[in-house]
Amino acid sequence: MFPGYREELERVFFSALRAVDPYLATSRRLAELLSSAGRPEGRLNVLGFGKASARMAQAAEEALDGLISTSVVITKYGHSVPLRETEVIEAGHPIPDLNGLRGTERIREVARTSSAADLNVCLISGGGSALLVSPLEGISLEEKQEVTALLLSAGADIFELNTVRKHISAVKGGRLAETLYPSRTVSLILSDVIGDRLDVIASGPTAPDETTYLDALNVIERYGLRKSVPRGVLEIIEDGVEGRVPDTPTSDSEVFSRVENIIIGSNRIALEAAAQEASALGYSAEILTDSLSGEAREAARRLYGEITGRGAAGKACYISGGETTVTVRGSGLGGRNLEFALAFAMEIEGTEGIALLSAGTDGTDGPTDAAGAVVDGETVPRARALGLSPESCLAENDSYSFFKQVGGLLVTGPTGTNVMDIQIVIRR
Repeated sequence: MFPGYREELERVFFSALRAVDPYLATSRRLAELLSSAGRPEGRLNVLGFGKASARMAQAAEEALDGLISTSVVITKYGHSVPLRETEVIEAGHPIPDLNGLRGTERIREVARTSSAADLNVCLISGGGSALLVSPLEGISLEEKQEVTALLLSAGADIFELNTVRKHISAVKGGRLAETLYPSRTVSLILSDVIGDRLDVIASGPTAPDETTYLDALNVIERYGLRKSVPRGVLEIIEDGVEGRVPDTPTSDSEVFSRVENIIIGSNRIALEAAAQEASALGYSAEILTDSLSGEAREAARRLYGEITGRGAAGKACYISGGETTVTVRGSGLGGRNLEFALAFAMEIEGTEGIALLSAGTDGTDGPTDAAGAVVDGETVPRARALGLSPESCLAENDSYSFFKQVGGLLVTGPTGTNVMDIQIVIRR
């Protein structure tokens, strides 16, 4: 393999991360907000939830110095940063836990006591769906945990998962906006979903929701989970379909008349920065897509097919982003980027001049300490020489163990941001 390929891949990846730094993006937007709107007549509350919310709150404390009445954020375990004025609650992700429930109740308490003169700055980022958790009356936290785990294991994508979560929640699908009304709300949003859909990012707590209880029921039936889903969850959804439970608020609801939702960072912005860095390294850079989806192993095979059909003149860098899924069939340890990288490594087995990095921009991939992995044409031959079967590891969803033994893990620690995943292929 050509020398320095891993260093180059990491340079491109970290350039992408710098472009979506939540601290810088939040600082810029809050400076604009203060210059245009001035100081609110009432209280100024900062309410955050998501993997990047602590970093965003750090920017808010500096930009809004002396103006903040209350500041509360919920972030994933290990994703906190030092803060002066902000109450930080660390909680479970991707499965919600009791800390998330307590933190959300604290946010709802602030929301319920806000008045028309108040300004609420909501700091929203990926992971908010699990971290901002308040089940509707009649549903326990354990039941919500169970339905989330069932949908994840079945391979439901983020759109499907959030369609269900919104309809069993007191805060998702615009219901936080209902509680905040009639105070003014400005939501600064770091997008972690394909298409930057406001109703999907963190399950759209301050955005209108056009999905219905019938849509939620259809997701459950699509994956054959009707008999597996907890009875309390199914009853709420069925009552919603029959009109006995009010649906989530749509765009014509008055609660959104005092809400402004602003995207301040996205996967596309990260990919464009990655392409710039690749060009600076002498590569002909091309962004293939910012909406890569589907089963991770299948997406890897599609990507390989796409780049091999493009010829091999000079130095080329192909960049993509999005969020794939993994249907768990084995008992191993891994995540979607690790599985993607393993499947891609199998495609390029023995091939010279091609290397890939696939990683989550938040620094975590599934229940592992890795962000993803780096592979080349020698990865699989090296595994076979160690007596390790890549086919067996893939079948068992054991990609983490594969890379732990063979090498190639990319461990960054929490990055403070979250705009889905990035795949970078360099070819000479």
